[in-house]
Amino acid sequence: MPTRQEAAHTQRIPLNRERVLRAAVALADATGIDALSMRRLAQELDVVPMALYKHVANKEELLDGMADAVVGEIDPPAAGTDWQRLVRARILSARRVLLRHPWAARVIESRTGPTPAVLAYLDSMAGTFRAGGLSADLTHHVMHAMGSRLLGFSQELFDTSAPAGPPDPELAARYPHIAELAATAAHDEDSPLPGGCDDQSEFEFALDLLLTGFTTLHAQGWTSKRKR
Repeated sequence: MPTRQEAAHTQRIPLNRERVLRAAVALADATGIDALSMRRLAQELDVVPMALYKHVANKEELLDGMADAVVGEIDPPAAGTDWQRLVRARILSARRVLLRHPWAARVIESRTGPTPAVLAYLDSMAGTFRAGGLSADLTHHVMHAMGSRLLGFSQELFDTSAPAGPPDPELAARYPHIAELAATAAHDEDSPLPGGCDDQSEFEFALDLLLTGFTTLHAQGWTSKRKR
């Protein structure tokens, strides 16, 4: 518990947008995104709820700002000419950030459009591909192929985070290949990201597979133009 002197010092700190967002991120980390509300955040900051609206217009703007705050924690681009190494390192930095804030992937996906920090990050990543020699055409397709992996998480076909157990015999007989895959899969049980298949080894496997493929296409002079 903070001392009376610490509490008084906190109250003297002027409320601003950065402080509001920092407190919102910390609250979501501690309690989960579903527990976050403007009223709960106001209590955390020891202000009346109306004081928050001077800095964020509504809950959606708060979530936009939280997404930007999290993306802002991703390492900046490193120097170098090996675009594959640079992209891989930055994406794994993004993943470490998402692991620190497991609610953030859901918030980023829920935005109706990319926020300023997300746009700046994606622009920077596209710039790394272009600086590596990839054409604008190939970079466009690379960004689509990477999808959410650019931000450190993958979107699974379905949630596989349910507790593991023997497959239902009837379902196994009807879908033998799915049952076979489920029986051989091994995942990180303590992964904080949603979806049991988004563990570190599978994420890096897919990332390396994509980067290797992009390198091959670039070396082949790939273009999306089709010969008629």
